[in-house]
This record gives sequence, structure tokens and C-alpha cells, in this order.
Amino acid sequence: MNELKNRAVVLKEKLSGLGADKFSYCLTENEKTEFNLENGEFSLMRTVFGKKAELSVFRGLKKGVATGNDLSEEGLDALAQEAIASAESSEDDECNDIAPFDGEETFKSGNDSADMDTFFRRVKELLTDISEGYPKILVMSVVASCDKEHSLYENSNGTSFDAIFMDYSVILEFAGNDGENTTGFFFDSFTMHDPDVKLIDCSEIRKNLQRAEESLKTVKMPGKFEGTVLFTPGCAAQFIYMTLENYISSSVIIDGTSLWKDKLDQKVASEKLTVSLKTSDDRIVKTEFWTADGYKNEDLCLIDKGVLKSFMLSLYASKKTGNTVAKNSGDSFVIEGGEKTFDEIIGSIDKGLLVGSFSGGEPGANGEFSGVAKNAFYIEGGRIVGAVTETMINGNLGDVLNNIVDISKEQICDGSMAVPYIAAKGIVISGK
Repeated sequence: MNELKNRAVVLKEKLSGLGADKFSYCLTENEKTEFNLENGEFSLMRTVFGKKAELSVFRGLKKGVATGNDLSEEGLDALAQEAIASAESSEDDECNDIAPFDGEETFKSGNDSADMDTFFRRVKELLTDISEGYPKILVMSVVASCDKEHSLYENSNGTSFDAIFMDYSVILEFAGNDGENTTGFFFDSFTMHDPDVKLIDCSEIRKNLQRAEESLKTVKMPGKFEGTVLFTPGCAAQFIYMTLENYISSSVIIDGTSLWKDKLDQKVASEKLTVSLKTSDDRIVKTEFWTADGYKNEDLCLIDKGVLKSFMLSLYASKKTGNTVAKNSGDSFVIEGGEKTFDEIIGSIDKGLLVGSFSGGEPGANGEFSGVAKNAFYIEGGRIVGAVTETMINGNLGDVLNNIVDISKEQICDGSMAVPYIAAKGIVISGK
């Protein structure tokens, strides 16, 4: 811990000597211990150490930035000079700034020391559980890692944040396989503080394993139709975040292309939908403690029962547009659960699709999207008929949020988010 603070003292001296009017920086040291499995065999175990420095420097109304991974005195000197040169070559912009003083605070997340023996044992147990409980599953790869990080943020207004965290993560890639046929890839991932848990019960692994096996038998889609899409939590998060980026992020509010730029405190979605960034939620393991601008992360409600409550704006964007800065780095994604169970929602769908993931290009400025529905299942008459392939979905992101018909009681928590299943009507589904 003291090493980063010593490096910070050196960096501040360099910046003062070079005539920086204002500055902010973040210094980070991390350690990753990782082991991998491919096709059931352990293929790699290693420990990797990393360092990083991110620096913003201001000369009058000019801003310069620099990043590097050399925290030696010589490296920091070169970094400071690079940032100053970057500032001097930039244009004046009165919106360039750093956050005002926001306190001095130390943050801690996770345990003090790693328990790799327990973690390794639990990963092996996960593979055994899959082999015994899901005989038609082929595990393609497992990436398991323990990550430790120490970060120090300071700015010239006196803000000082110091954070130490440690967590464990697992990324699982698998497919259905019956000896003759193999499905497309399925993925699951989760992060936790304590490795001594039964990993097959984490996230939505059991359901995804079951769906991968069921995908070995496919059914034909009835051509093209407009129906209800039930998004799995992972896919729902993907769509909601894509919508927020398209309508309330800094860039689209600055350039005025957002269809929601004048919609604060107005209805933009179904009243069933509440979306927040909740740093304080105990279910969120992997989070950031401060924003790039130098604000301590706070819980932020973006959509409250369908009403837009906040944009996701950086300090620069807030000054550029006159709107409130978002004091949250954009993670810790939480969508409130609804009133029906997953099974009840399936039972209410006359004709539609359960979608596990989506692959498509960037949506248009108006929110139009089109792409492939992956890990998908056809729903008819209130039941899942079977898996489908080569199926497209298209529609409009804003319409999807307004046409939400149900949100599940169940929320899937993977350490980085807590999200339910979300069903929306009026989406065009095209299958072969």
C-alpha cells in the first residue's frame, strides 16, 4: 500500500515542477492468479502482475491525458511530460475540469488473502457436477482467476481515494453434445468474494446447461411473425445497456442525436421497469468505487417505474449540456424484479421466443436494431416447443422498453449485476 503512495508523491512533485494548473491521476497495481482448462484438461496456471498509471493534466482550459505502465521515477517523469505536451497541443475548452473535493476515503472489498486451494477444489467439483448431472454437455473451456488490486486516485482539489479489492471469477464455455451433434456455444460467468461455495449453483449455470442439452433437438420456426421475446437476464442486461448507451450516454446527449434528450422526468418505458446503478447492493461483488472524473460512486436511479430520472453523463458532458453529472461509473447494474415467475411468464406467451444472447450491429440513432437471436427457443401456446437456429429479431430499442409485458420475480445475480427475465411484445421474429 505504501509503495503506491510513495509513487504518488513523486508524481505530484513532477507535475508541480512542470507547471500543471490542475491534475488528477490513478495509480494501480494488480495481481492475477489464473488457471485454465480446455476440453477437460488443465492447460495453464500462472500469476501475472500489472501496473498502470492514468493521468489528466490541465493548463488553463486545455486538457492533456497520458497512460503508462512504468511507475518508476523515470517512468512517471516521462508520463507527466507526455501529459503536459498533450495539454499544450490541445484546444481551449471551458468544459474541461476535474471534480471538486469529494473527500478522503479508503475502500476495501473481499478477503485479505487468496485461498487458491479451495478455489481449485471447487472448480474441479464444478466439472464433476456437470459430468454427472449433464451427460450431454461438452465443456470447452474454463477460465478461473483470483484478482487482487490496489488503486489510488488523487486530484489537485484534494480528493484522495484508496481502494483494495480481491475477488474470484469463473468463465465457462460449453455446448450440448450427444456424440454425433454439437450445439452452438453457451457461456456463463460469475464473480464472488468467497470461493468456498458450490459453483454449479452460481449465476444461471444449471438452466444454461439444461438449455444447451435441449438445444441438440431443434424445431422449425413458422416463418416471419411479430411476437413476444422473453430475454434471459444476460440478454436483458445487454439490451437495456445498449438502449441506455443509445439514448442517455454522454456522446448522444452532447451531439443531440438522442431521442430522449428532452425526456427527463417523463415516461420512456413501461411502468414495470426500474433500472439503477447500485454500488451499495451487497449482491454486487465487482464494482468501482469512484468515477473517472473523481466523484465517489453513488447509487443512481436511471429509470424509475418507466420514468427517466437521469442521464449517464461525465463531468465534461454535464458542463457541455447543462445537465447533472452522473456520480457513478456505469457498473453495478440492477433491474428490479416483477410479479410473475419465469414459468408463469412462459405460460402467458401465445407465440414468441426465449432469447439467450443477441449478435448484431450497432443500433441506429433512432434505436432500430436487427441481429441473430442465439441460444434461442420457440414458444407457442404457453410452452417452450424447442430450440431454433438461424433466427433473426428486429425492432426498436425504445419500443422494446415501452412494450414490456412482464418482468420475472427471479433476479439472476452473477456478482456484477442483478437482473430478471424481461418479456416484450411487438418484436419481429424471422426463422427458417
